Amino acid sequence: MPQLVIVTPALRDANNGNWQTARRWQHLLQDRYYVRLVKQWPTSLSCSDNAMIALHARRSAESVAAWARAYPDRGLAVVLTGTDLYRDIAVDESARRSLQLASELVVLQEAGPAALPQALQPTCRVIYQSTTARKTLTKASRLLRAVMVGHLREEKSPETLFAAARLLADQPHIRIDHIGEALDPALGAAAQATMAAAPNYRWLGGLAHEETRRRIQRAHLLVHCSRMEGGAHVIMEAVASGTPVLASKIDGNIGMLGADYDGYFPWGDATALAALLRDCHDSRRPQHGDGLLETLMRQCARRAPLFAPEAERAALRRLASDLLKGR
Repeated sequence: MPQLVIVTPALRDANNGNWQTARRWQHLLQDRYYVRLVKQWPTSLSCSDNAMIALHARRSAESVAAWARAYPDRGLAVVLTGTDLYRDIAVDESARRSLQLASELVVLQEAGPAALPQALQPTCRVIYQSTTARKTLTKASRLLRAVMVGHLREEKSPETLFAAARLLADQPHIRIDHIGEALDPALGAAAQATMAAAPNYRWLGGLAHEETRRRIQRAHLLVHCSRMEGGAHVIMEAVASGTPVLASKIDGNIGMLGADYDGYFPWGDATALAALLRDCHDSRRPQHGDGLLETLMRQCARRAPLFAPEAERAALRRLASDLLKGR
């Protein structure tokens, strides 16, 4: 079988979105290709690689440049993350160089191509990530349970959730769980302080992926506060579990949930997020009829087919086939 190499800045020990994407793509392609995952290229097995898929234009820039020097006629795909699209390609020369060296550019949500230089937009393809569908679980009837999933770091804007939780501290019927390691110790300290100030907020730290998915299934809502995203893995996991999303109104989230989605709040606006949580809780009362929470559930259900494994597998197979044709 042809050998593909996927360069990923994170391997199993990181347990983050880059690792999950790389491992899933290896699994989806392994029936037709031998796929190996590396953090840096070249390695001792590089002479047998027929094509490269590099996750992250900046963080994989050295591997991208090495491939282009060694195999200028072989296919090279660069997959752009949120930090690539919405920060690095504007300020980092190595990230911009990766765009020029690639024979294929890939983004993970439909708003992504618009962030690229205009000359490159027509050649960029969208591949939505996928996850297995989960049964929608019966939700608690007297409480509204919301969950935020993401390591505590600047890009995920956990401060917005902290502030919203404090605004809702007198609302015991709205419970907020927060899953993620404190990659920034100061944000970990802020989470601890929020628990002391807002008894309906719990920071659970890092949890195993399966346990995280079960908590998403049991929640009424996923909260996603990020300042930049390339196509958040956790959004598709929520949608595939029948759990609607409240998300910051940034391009990366709009590209996942659609421009007409009703669950957005302005990035960094804790007051707006708290108001949406209240509205979702209140809309569950019988006198409200078909309220906001039901509307968000319907809208997410319409997006769910985009995140089906068979759709991602077909798109990846087309990408691999095109890469193996060479430049």
